[in-house]
Amino acid sequence: MIRTAQATDVPEIHRMILALAEYQGYRDEVQATEEQLREALFGGAPAVHAFVAVDEDGSLAGFALWFLTYSTWRGVHGIYLEDLYVDPARRGGGHGKALIAALARTCVERGYQRLEWSVLNKLAPTIAFYRSLGAAPLEDSRVFRLTDAELEKVAGYEQE
Repeated sequence: MIRTAQATDVPEIHRMILALAEYQGYRDEVQATEEQLREALFGGAPAVHAFVAVDEDGSLAGFALWFLTYSTWRGVHGIYLEDLYVDPARRGGGHGKALIAALARTCVERGYQRLEWSVLNKLAPTIAFYRSLGAAPLEDSRVFRLTDAELEKVAGYEQE
């Protein structure tokens, strides 16, 4: 199940952020605190949002933290996926795909035309996962994007 994050999820999301940084080899660079994360997600004017993947037992399996972007070329907003993480023991169970699909649905339902994110070049399995969804890297960077038919497909809205 995918749902919008709640304030009570902050400690677990923060733990997963640390685990993601460890996986990427950058654990020492994480400075964000639980308090900062709580303020960013649930403060007076939140500009950051999160979805969480919840297992049947109610525990969090993963999260997607995102914010709005704006395309001057398309003239509409989009979503930038800052972090996507699924606990290693739960990978392969569809949590990552479900989180991406929730973001794609949000784009389609709100009229946004881009879902973008960056991937470290050294994360070949992650890149393969994103490519399997139909996302394509930009030629001069590793920012991935779902748009148009691919965005609708991942969101579950088949284009005829």
